[in-house]
Amino acid sequence: MLEIIDVACMRGNRVLFSALNLTVPPGVLVAIVGENGSGKSSLLRLLSGLLPREQGRIRWNGTDIDALDDDYRRHLTYLGHLNGIKDDLTPIENLQISAELFGDDRSSASARGALQAVGLGRHTESLPTRVLSQGQKRRVALARLWLSRRPLWILDEPFAALDDVGTALLTERLSRHLDAGGMAVVATHQAIGVRSESLRSLRLSG
Repeated sequence: MLEIIDVACMRGNRVLFSALNLTVPPGVLVAIVGENGSGKSSLLRLLSGLLPREQGRIRWNGTDIDALDDDYRRHLTYLGHLNGIKDDLTPIENLQISAELFGDDRSSASARGALQAVGLGRHTESLPTRVLSQGQKRRVALARLWLSRRPLWILDEPFAALDDVGTALLTERLSRHLDAGGMAVVATHQAIGVRSESLRSLRLSG
């Protein structure tokens, strides 16, 4: 379980949010909504341990994430709003490098299966990623979720650049993750079609 207790975040001299409290139990997705600049991405980076907080505590299964350090990060998968892929590498190579960095299954068969799961067939898996469309590049980045067995997913605008088919595939993967007892915190500008009992929403006003 992830707990956010009285957390505050600033950008320069501006308070993005303060006195923020949130609990994310197993099987629940929390959608973080709000206007651009309201602090959605900053909150996700705080939860991922990538950004210092001004005050408050973030706890994973009852222990402060600062005390857990790398052990906490071994339980989460973070995807930023940028794809984080290398244009000169193929989709399979990108996935294998990412999997090796984050301790996921890096075998060719697993990478190929993840790409097929997001709708990228054999005709694209060996091409340089730079020749793919923006939607296809986003699918390459999201294919990491098909390799991840980590319980906590922190995702920044994962539906950006996806068409209806890609949106449906990602929604299904999120649903299966929640059904298996996983957790997710997702910054988004659009509705997420998981079951209502698995969905909570937090609006940041900035």
